[in-house]
Amino acid sequence: MKTSRLARETAKVGRNSEVFTNRKPRSFAASINAFAAGDSGSFTVKQDDDGDDSSSLSSLDSTGPFDIEDAPPFIKTAPQKRKHGISTPATTVTEASRFKLEIITPPRKAGINPEEKSPAKIKKGRKQPARKVVDHDSGKATIHPPANWEEIYGLVQEMRKKTLAPVDTMGCESLAEDHLSPRDKRFQTLIALMLSSQTKDTTTAIAMKRLQTELPPPHHFSLEGILAVPADTLNNLIYAVGFHNNKTRYIKATALLLQSNFNSDIPDTIEGLISLPGVGPKMAYLCMSAAWGRDEGIGVDVHVHRITNLWGWQKTNQPEETRAALEAWLPRDKWHEINHLLVGFGQTICLPVGRKCGECTLSTKGLCPGAVVQKKATVRRKRVKVEKKEEEEEVTEEVEEEVVVVKEEDG
Repeated sequence: MKTSRLARETAKVGRNSEVFTNRKPRSFAASINAFAAGDSGSFTVKQDDDGDDSSSLSSLDSTGPFDIEDAPPFIKTAPQKRKHGISTPATTVTEASRFKLEIITPPRKAGINPEEKSPAKIKKGRKQPARKVVDHDSGKATIHPPANWEEIYGLVQEMRKKTLAPVDTMGCESLAEDHLSPRDKRFQTLIALMLSSQTKDTTTAIAMKRLQTELPPPHHFSLEGILAVPADTLNNLIYAVGFHNNKTRYIKATALLLQSNFNSDIPDTIEGLISLPGVGPKMAYLCMSAAWGRDEGIGVDVHVHRITNLWGWQKTNQPEETRAALEAWLPRDKWHEINHLLVGFGQTICLPVGRKCGECTLSTKGLCPGAVVQKKATVRRKRVKVEKKEEEEEVTEEVEEEVVVVKEEDG
C-alpha cells in the first residue's frame, strides 16, 4: 500500500525533532545574567552537527538579537543534600522581580522573658475545724470557731472584689422587677428561688425574663397572672430550667396555697415557706432574708457545703448538717452574706471541677487543706537498640528519665 505524502512529511518532522531532544540545555542562570547585563549579541544558540540541513527546523537563525521569550524554561535541579552538623536557616521567597530573588530569613522564635516571674508555689494547709469544748464545772458545751476562719473569710472577700461572678448580676435576689409593689416583688423572689434549683444563674435569669415579658395582661407576672396562665403556657416559658415539668406543677400549686392560706402573699415564717411545694430549707432561709429582710438561718447550697468542707471547718455529708455546724459558731451578721460570698467564689475560682488553686490566695498562703498540689515523680525507662553485624550482635542501652507531674487532690 502506498504511503501518502502527509505520512512522509510527518515522519520527516519526527526525525528532525531529535536535534532538540538530544541537545544539552543551556544554564538558566548564565542566560539570565547575560540578558540582565544587556549583552544580547553574545547570546547564541548552539546546535548539534548531526542535524538534518534539509529540515526547516534546523534553519533557525541563532545569531539574531535575544528575546526574553526565547529564554529556556526554568529547569528544576535536584536539591543538594544537606551536610550533617550544619544548620541552614529556613528561607522564604517573597518577591521575584526581573529575575532577582529577594530572600527574607524569618526571625528566630522569641524566647522566654527572663524577667517573667514564676508562678506562686501552692501549699496545702492543715485542717483546723471548729471544736466543741465542754466546761467541766457547769457541763455546758461551747463551740470554738476554726482558728484561722477570719483570715480565710477576709481573703475570700478580697478575691471576690476582683472578679465578677454570675451570682452578682443574675442572683435570685436581684431578679425581681423594681417597679412592682412589695407584695409582687416578694412573690417574684420566691418564684426565682424555686426556678434556681438544679439550674445555673444565667438560665434562671432567662426564664425569669420571659415570665416578666411574655405573661399575658392584665396581671402579667404576679400571683394573679400565675393563677390565670395555663399550665402548658407556663411550662413553655420556663422550659430552659432543670426539671421544668415538676416546677410548673409546684408553681401552680404554690399560687393556689398562697391565695387560700396566706392572704395572697408569701409566708413570713420558715415553717410556712417550707410547707410550700418544692421549697426546701435553703430556699426558705434565703427567701426570708431577701424578701422579708430577716436572717433566721444560713442558706446552704452545694457551693457553701462543698467549700467549707474543703477548708476543714466541719466534716458533714448533707447541706442541712453543714448549716447546723456553721450556725453554731459563725456570727449572725454573716449568715446572709456567706451564701452570696461562697457561691460567687465557687463560680469563679473554687470550681466544682478544675479548681483554680494557682489563682487562689488561700493556696499560696497555705490556708486551704483542699488545695491541689503538684508533685514531681521521676520515672526511669530503658530503651534497647540492637545492631546486627554479620554474626555478632551488639546491644546498646539508652536510659531516659521523664518527669511526671502528679496532681494530688483532697478526697
